[in-house]
Amino acid sequence: MSKDEHFKPAYQPAGGWGSVKAVTSMLLKEGAAINGSRILLHQNKPDGFACVSCAWAKPAHPHPFEFCSNGAQATAWEITSKRVPPDFFLRHTATELEGWSDHALEEEGRLTSPLRWDAATDKYLEVSWQQAFDEIGAELKKLAPQSAVFYTSGRASLETSYMYQLLARMYGCNNLPDSSNMCHESTSVALPETIGVPIGTVALDDFEQTDCVFFFGQNVGTNSPRMLHQLQEARKRGVPVITFNPLRERGLVSFTNPQDPAQMLTADETGISTQYHQLKAGGDSAALMGLCKFLVEWDDAAQQAGRARVLDERFLAQHTHGHAEFLEAVRGWRWEDIERESGLARKALEMAAGAYANARAVIGIYGMGLTQHKKGVQNVQMLCNLLLLKGNIGKPGAGICPVRGHSNVQGQRTVGITEKPELAPLDRLEKQYGFRAPREKGLATVEACEGILSGEVKAFVSLGGNFVRAAPETALLEAAWRRLRLSVQIATKLNRSHVLHGEVAFILPCLGRIEIDRQAGGEQSVSIEDSTGHMHGSRGVAEPAADSLLSEPAIVAGIARALLPPNPKLDWEKWVGDYSLIRDAIAETYPDIFHGFNERMWRPGGFARPIAARKREWKTKTGKANFIVPEALNENPDMAEPADVLRLFTLRSDGQFNTTVYHHDDRFRGVYGTRMVLLLNLADMARLGLAEGDRVTAATHASDGVARSVAGLRITPYDIPQGCAAGYFPECNPLIPLWHHAEESMVPAAKAISIRLTRMEAP
Repeated sequence: MSKDEHFKPAYQPAGGWGSVKAVTSMLLKEGAAINGSRILLHQNKPDGFACVSCAWAKPAHPHPFEFCSNGAQATAWEITSKRVPPDFFLRHTATELEGWSDHALEEEGRLTSPLRWDAATDKYLEVSWQQAFDEIGAELKKLAPQSAVFYTSGRASLETSYMYQLLARMYGCNNLPDSSNMCHESTSVALPETIGVPIGTVALDDFEQTDCVFFFGQNVGTNSPRMLHQLQEARKRGVPVITFNPLRERGLVSFTNPQDPAQMLTADETGISTQYHQLKAGGDSAALMGLCKFLVEWDDAAQQAGRARVLDERFLAQHTHGHAEFLEAVRGWRWEDIERESGLARKALEMAAGAYANARAVIGIYGMGLTQHKKGVQNVQMLCNLLLLKGNIGKPGAGICPVRGHSNVQGQRTVGITEKPELAPLDRLEKQYGFRAPREKGLATVEACEGILSGEVKAFVSLGGNFVRAAPETALLEAAWRRLRLSVQIATKLNRSHVLHGEVAFILPCLGRIEIDRQAGGEQSVSIEDSTGHMHGSRGVAEPAADSLLSEPAIVAGIARALLPPNPKLDWEKWVGDYSLIRDAIAETYPDIFHGFNERMWRPGGFARPIAARKREWKTKTGKANFIVPEALNENPDMAEPADVLRLFTLRSDGQFNTTVYHHDDRFRGVYGTRMVLLLNLADMARLGLAEGDRVTAATHASDGVARSVAGLRITPYDIPQGCAAGYFPECNPLIPLWHHAEESMVPAAKAISIRLTRMEAP
């Protein structure tokens, strides 16, 4: 145990002085205390920059400090005064850097110059931008387009994303996986079948009109803290918040608003959840089935007694399809099966169902606790089923609300980042740019990993992100990554996907969104889409980390000019000089969403994309909202779970955003100085003969002949359901088999991994 490693109970609310301390500490550590404080005043403002971390909605009338501690940490991380100049790589080989932690690599600071890996010295050496573009273009020309992958992290702007998908399709492939494949693709598959749109139906003003909120598998305290403002206002009106989550997360327990002087001075707290149900990891479909079963039973009893219906009979008849079959299926499920699979008592489910039944307008909020499961698509559709029973989609104060992670991951999909050609307007793109678009299905994230392992994928171009660390099957993937012919990383900071590399490898450092982007046409702005389907302009306010940096659009255009033949209908250089031309092109491709793009992008609160289900227009095959009957309630049909096997789910900490680890403290769970922990129920510890502080090796329980393990995890007792374990992402990613993913959506099932523990001997 290191001297910095310690543990203590966590009772503090989300927000409060803990958030103020976290922000101040990060600004000081990154050498950005004075400049950062000024810059933060522009964060999430209508004329400022959109936060580079989460995608929660930006209000039309923002708070004076419209940022959370996580967003402020992300800003400080990007505007750091620390630099990684070319001579850093003269002092360190790539092999040496492989031994550094994720945190240590990124903490070195901002990359400043384009780099090419040199096989003779095992070092990255500085090259000119044009040399990098020319060599990347030459390498890609040698390959079959289907052997190249163009991956996108969730931070790239709408403008860059549009250019990137056009680059890939003009090259000849639809291999456009993105971070959505790792998290919310289950949403994108489930919702179109159910309600006819791929995104949620809730806007910020719905929180002002709702009278009940249900949470499933979403930790607002670390993943979207600014939502706590909406929840606090709802709680002040007496709105019940019903939470289903394996852990009691602090942000869903209580909140002290840092912008409320009275709360800060008196240490007052707002209680968030009025009911908190700690279901078993993977028990969501069963819990939702239990809620539906109570509603159906109560409705049946009301009809027999001649009382008012519990279900919305008129809505069901007019707007839904398959409700009779669903109601019959619900009646057939046994309570003992529901209790066993959910891990919740029937009485607990009855309390939650009662709150739902008594509400006029209900919002259903969820995160990756629903989507990253074998039954992830089913989980989302079961939440839809619950909401549809009482007409809670398409009316004020109600709806379904998937909370996205990265700040523009939803927007990337909107402008064509998709491996599914049927979701892109290929005919329109062909007419607009005079080329033949590929029609073959591209590779999703899991399929891209399979292609890397088999050798069929030979080139990997990454627009942001840390793919090697974010993806499952870490050990096999890292070994195969070295066999890539070409790896290209467009990034602001160094990470593990850079120090592991292909035979030919480039690191292309880019401007961050917070930085002023000066081009031939003057200072440029970009745009993003938030979780509620609203588009926002974003204008950089910080000086660039280095004069040698290029913007993301300039880098994409540089690769395109080196790779593609000249096109009289597309002038990449003009686009880079004036991003409004890119937005005009986007509006031409997607007129229903982006008409008048340049004129509307600075509207306070953003402009909304049309969401038909908000108006109870159902763009489904049946023309109605569809009830989907679940096939089974068992979460892990592909992974047997004997008595000595635990069900692991992965977590993000207070000190990270996705694969970026700002520090090793997690104040909301009382874990400090380490991320190598495994949270267990005390009863499971006793049953398995483990004590607090024991070090264990976790190994995946699977019969495919592949050994997957993570060693050195410290056992820490925690309030967690029996039979479950919790560990941090991405440290536990090596335990996820590539084949253990959501049915239909192929999202890695990181929230339910069968593991066995072996105690390690003390050194």
